[in-house]
Amino acid sequence: MTINNPIVPGWYADPEARTYEGKHWIYATRSFTEYTMQMNLDAFSSDDLIHWEKHEGIVEMSDFPWIWRAVWAPTHIEHRGKYYLVFASNDIQSDEEIGGLEIAVADRPEGPYRGYLGRPLVDKFIHQAQPIDAHLFKDEDGTVYLYYGGWGHCNVARMNEEMTGFVPLTGEGDEIFRSITPEGYVEGPCMIKKDGLYYLMWSMGGWTNGTYRVAYGVSGSPLGPFENKGTILEKQEPIAEGPGHHGYLHLQETDEWLIVYHRRTIGDTEPGHRQLCIDRMRIGGGRIEPVIMTDSWAF
Repeated sequence: MTINNPIVPGWYADPEARTYEGKHWIYATRSFTEYTMQMNLDAFSSDDLIHWEKHEGIVEMSDFPWIWRAVWAPTHIEHRGKYYLVFASNDIQSDEEIGGLEIAVADRPEGPYRGYLGRPLVDKFIHQAQPIDAHLFKDEDGTVYLYYGGWGHCNVARMNEEMTGFVPLTGEGDEIFRSITPEGYVEGPCMIKKDGLYYLMWSMGGWTNGTYRVAYGVSGSPLGPFENKGTILEKQEPIAEGPGHHGYLHLQETDEWLIVYHRRTIGDTEPGHRQLCIDRMRIGGGRIEPVIMTDSWAF
């Protein structure tokens, strides 16, 4: 079988990828430079990674009457039989504006996703991190962590069992949000655990141009620290530029890992022109090898 990049037509960005009951899912931003056009999220599902079914407008936006622009950067998790979607809204620039990170819930991966709290999940700048670009990670013990942050700052918090808020990160003290910002971090955190090690990846550079790229760090704890170990995804001529803000898929019963990311055509200066792609990612032994971007590849 052959994967052709981009995997779906149209402009999309910030993919989060999951596998539920053997079916692969990608949740993505509708990529428009004008944020008032980004008023919902789309999902794609596939049994074979080749043919993708589009699920359009998966969020019931009437449940979020305060949102007026910039619905973007989704993350997703199954927890206790429900499906939770966290996404950013309104691109808030201060604590005085409404928006931030929103949470919605559904009974099925495709939705519809209904409002869960009647308010944002995170609506303040904590440790200077803009409340955008969330990533939900479930550890092997069932603990769900939320990594997020823009403006060059990354936070981690631990979700409560009801997914309505947060509990202290450790059994000692009352710390809820911890800054774990690695060197070079800009936005778009993503966490993988493999063989007892935690691999935090993040995007660097500018999302509107070819400087966008991905770096990573490794720790024995989900709370870090995460030293920058180097860049694993960046511009590759003549294939593409500006790759980043990614998710991943782990093919069940194998050691095959795939990176799901957006990238842009070299020289295209329209910021919103981003497309969804999948390539192979090799991870293990405390290292992630540089990703080779492709137009197509067999697996």
